[in-house]
Amino acid sequence: MSGIVGHRGSNFAFILVLFILLVVIACVCN
Repeated sequence: MSGIVGHRGSNFAFILVLFILLVVIACVCN
């Protein structure tokens, strides 16, 4: 169970980083 929670947290952090990168790229392109 602990591994699942850790994996889920890792996925959330990964998605959060991707979202921030998309925002930065959008700002640069505009």
